[in-house]
Amino acid sequence: MTPEMAEFTHWLGALAHRAERTGGWWAVFAERDPDGLRACLDGAELLPWDVVESLLQDVGEDPERGRRLYAAAAGAHDRRPGGGTALAARRELMERELRHAETRIQELRELLRRPDPEDAARLAHDLAWTRDDHARATARIVDLTDRLDRLHATPPPGDAAAGPEPRRPRGARYAGTEDAVAEGPAPAAVPDLPAGAAAPRGARFRVRGAARAAEAPEPDTTAAAAPGPDEAEEAVRAAANAVYALQRLRAQGRTGEAHVLLCEALGGPPARLPALAEALHRAGFGADWGTLLWEAASLPPDRLAAVAGALADAGRADDCEQLLRQGLARPVEELAGAVAALVAERHDREAHALLTAFLRARTPEEAARLAAVDPALLLPRLGAAARGLSPADDRALRHALRVAGVLGP
Repeated sequence: MTPEMAEFTHWLGALAHRAERTGGWWAVFAERDPDGLRACLDGAELLPWDVVESLLQDVGEDPERGRRLYAAAAGAHDRRPGGGTALAARRELMERELRHAETRIQELRELLRRPDPEDAARLAHDLAWTRDDHARATARIVDLTDRLDRLHATPPPGDAAAGPEPRRPRGARYAGTEDAVAEGPAPAAVPDLPAGAAAPRGARFRVRGAARAAEAPEPDTTAAAAPGPDEAEEAVRAAANAVYALQRLRAQGRTGEAHVLLCEALGGPPARLPALAEALHRAGFGADWGTLLWEAASLPPDRLAAVAGALADAGRADDCEQLLRQGLARPVEELAGAVAALVAERHDREAHALLTAFLRARTPEEAARLAAVDPALLLPRLGAAARGLSPADDRALRHALRVAGVLGP
């Protein structure tokens, strides 16, 4: 194993340990291809970047360091004798996966035009996951092509010569390693995500964060307040209408429109979201509520704080904590803004939970950069969060703050 691969594998093992506790995508990958995932965790093969990115999103971690380690490991991995041939074979496999997914999407769309009522939900579920397979295959073709281009720019010794027959990819969807080439792609059964787990942010779910931020309405500073009787009744009515529309869109195979419908709920009053959560769970759309929380994690800081506050006020503490944890993968300036907004709305407990999750997921040096954004606001709160974790965390934070010049000697 090359040093670059060893460093990436060590980092990946730590990420996997954290992701395993969250459920979410980890549960899906472990169910669908446990052997391929284990080969990657052992360093025998390189985990595709889209999988790594999904795990990072599950734990709310900034992807930058992982992206650098992945690029270095991929370069060293690909420069091995026969690496170019293996990359080309893997890309060919992904192209076959892509064609299979395209065909299956068309088949499912046709079936959903006149579905049997008993099959409609299953077919819509299959279509959503097949779209995700399509998106992952597309992303891997782009990644493999980029790696081949870089490799051909500086070809490794012996790669042009006939080398040993490359290992055939296993578990193509996730690990990109052996055996699937011979068998060809085949759809795999996908388990439902665990209740309350972080929902995937694959292409099946994605609405670009930048576009959402640009289009999001200005936050109503009173929107997070607990609704009165009339507002509560209107929230229940709006939730029922949304669920009805969602059921019809799913039955017609209009998955993309169903996702847009969910995202539009984030543009309304945050105080209506708890009622929507209850309605979605009653209708069996709990996974869609998880999707909505994941999309909310990319809202601008003040809007994120308003949604978190509304969930906390409604007694949905677990949802609030999940939202804040998933919102960690953003610049420290935005996180500082989220903390400030929470404190301004007297949601000190939620601000503490956000900073505690930040200290668990990010380095002490990043915590020092966060503190430097607004020392008066953040220093005491970061200190309290670190002390609540452990004496070691408290010492590490204090050292990083002194090194950064944020805290005096």
